Amino acid sequence: MPKTTLPIEIKISTVVAISTILHSADLEAIDSALASMTGGVSDFFEDEFAVIDVSAFTSSAWTIDWAAIVALLKKYRLNAVAVRGASPLMIDAIRAQGLALDDGSGGVHAGGHATPPPLVVHAAATPAPEPALALAAPAPAPEPAPSPAASQPGSPALAPMVIDTPVRAGQRIYARGTDLIVTAVVNNGAELIADGSIHVYAPLNGRALAGASGNADARIFALSMQPELVSIAGVYRTFDEGFPTDLARQPTQIRLVGDRIDIQSLATPSRA
Repeated sequence: MPKTTLPIEIKISTVVAISTILHSADLEAIDSALASMTGGVSDFFEDEFAVIDVSAFTSSAWTIDWAAIVALLKKYRLNAVAVRGASPLMIDAIRAQGLALDDGSGGVHAGGHATPPPLVVHAAATPAPEPALALAAPAPAPEPAPSPAASQPGSPALAPMVIDTPVRAGQRIYARGTDLIVTAVVNNGAELIADGSIHVYAPLNGRALAGASGNADARIFALSMQPELVSIAGVYRTFDEGFPTDLARQPTQIRLVGDRIDIQSLATPSRA
C-alpha cells in the first residue's frame, strides 16, 4: 500500500536570529548606524532572521513606525520575524505587521497563541541568564571539594561540540549552550556560532560568533587567526581592511573588554 503523504507536517525547529536592539525610534539615526556597522558591505547580513528588541524603551512616549522599521531592516537583508520587550500598547501595531511576540521566556507568540519552536537569539547584546548548576542531594558525607566546572560561572553545562572536518564557505555551525571546538580549517564564507567559547585548532578564516546567548566571558581562540568578522556577546568587529598584520595567522585569542573587542597574541604580549 502506498505511503500516505500529508499536505502539511508540523515539527519543532530551532531558529537562529539576529537580535536588533533599538535604543531610538529615529529611522534616520538607525539607518546611519546600520550603514556604519556594515561598512557599505551589501552582504554583511545574508537574509537572516531578526528579532527587534525594544526592551530599552522605558518611556511610553516613544512612537515606533513598525512598517518602516521592518522595511529598513529588510534594506540591510535582515528579515524581522518577532519583537521582544514590547509594552501592551505596542502589541496591536506589532501584530498588524505580522510579527510574532517574544516574551523572553523562549516562547514566541503570534496572535496570542504560543508556538512550540524556541527562538535562539544569534547576537544578543544583553547578557542572558547563566546556566543553572545542578544541586547535589543533601547527604551526611564530608563536604566535597568544589569541582572545576562549578568554579567557573557561566561555563556551558553541556559537553563541547567537536568538528573534525573542514568548515566550508556557506556552512554555519551552531553549538547551542556549549563550547565549539574545530580541529580543521574554517574557510572564508563559513560561520561558527557558539553560546560558549570557540576553539579552532587550525586556520580561522570565516566568521566566529562566541557568547551568542549573551555570555560576555566567552572567547575565541585559533592557532591561525584571519577572520572576516568576530563577535563576543553581540559586540562585533569586522576586518574589511584585513586582520592586524602583527597578529595575522598567529595563535591568537579574542575576548570582550568592556564594550570593546580585544585581540591578543598567545605567543607575545602584543595587542590590537
